[in-house]
Amino acid sequence: MSAGDCGDWLPPRAPGSPAIRTVEMHAGGEPLRVVVPGGLGLLEPGPELPLLSRRRHLLDSPELDAVRRLLMHEPRGHRDMYGALVVPSELSEAALGALFVHNEGASSMCGHAVLCLGRFALDYGLCQPSPSPGETAVTIHCPCGPVTAFASWDGQRSGSRVRYHSVPAFAAATDITIDVPGYGKVILDVSYGGAFYAFLSAEQLGLDVCSSKIRDLVDAASAVTEAVKAQFKVHHPLIEEMAFIYGTILTDGKDEFNDEPTSNICVFADAQVDRSPTGSGVTARIALQHHKGLIQLNQTRTFRSSSTGSLFTGKAIKETKCGEHNAVIVEVSGESFYTGTSTFTLEENDPLKYGFFLK
Repeated sequence: MSAGDCGDWLPPRAPGSPAIRTVEMHAGGEPLRVVVPGGLGLLEPGPELPLLSRRRHLLDSPELDAVRRLLMHEPRGHRDMYGALVVPSELSEAALGALFVHNEGASSMCGHAVLCLGRFALDYGLCQPSPSPGETAVTIHCPCGPVTAFASWDGQRSGSRVRYHSVPAFAAATDITIDVPGYGKVILDVSYGGAFYAFLSAEQLGLDVCSSKIRDLVDAASAVTEAVKAQFKVHHPLIEEMAFIYGTILTDGKDEFNDEPTSNICVFADAQVDRSPTGSGVTARIALQHHKGLIQLNQTRTFRSSSTGSLFTGKAIKETKCGEHNAVIVEVSGESFYTGTSTFTLEENDPLKYGFFLK
């Protein structure tokens, strides 16, 4: 090998350990580390395992949890890194299954990841593109259920603009009072968009979602999440594994329909901050606004991330049911971008080989 020509060379690594190959992307500034199909080697379970069983296996397996930490935590990642493991799906209509991982574990849905994976599936050859330029529909099996992404295609490669149709989204509870230690009693809503979120205006906590320090917003949102978990029990009528509060979304309070963007910040998992407007959060917030009569079907709202200024749009496109709940299918639109590729290895004698997490 000549100097400067690395080719397929890999650095020394522990015997038998996988070289984990990823594609790096982002949507709205929120990173996505995509582990390509087969990227975990022999650590992946067989193709016959249903997706929800794969999620349980990921959460229960010490070996897979170590790989999650290796990919998400420092020194290869950071406390706000986000990832997707591309796995087989038992659904015949799905181009791929996806398991979403973060600093604490595995989530049930991730909208920004779907915006990225719609492109990835086309470019990686996981589904056939439309025969003529336009959009290609890509069904992605998420733990919360199948969602359909519509990725633009110019005949050779995907474009950055992607939209998707959500699973049935619904308001779980409105105007409930929660006592938040250090902040007092607040009135908030809980809504589901593939994951359950608590929603309230930052003003109730003495903050401004657009001008307060990120640290103050994170501390307040985290306190709300823990208080809601302790004082309110969520229930999903069809998939009990989805019945957990994933995070809190602090808003600017502008819930009435308006052509101007409304800003929010999403804090989820272990005080992890979403850099994007949060796709599943947009889904849940649209469902909440529709439930309250603040928006009608096919009225498009624009949502701005208060941390990066990035924009997603959302609209309720169809009324449906989810168990006993009146629900809507929500269309979320945004842009996703590639940022590179990576190959990760570990050395056996590295005391920090599975990463570390600073709080």
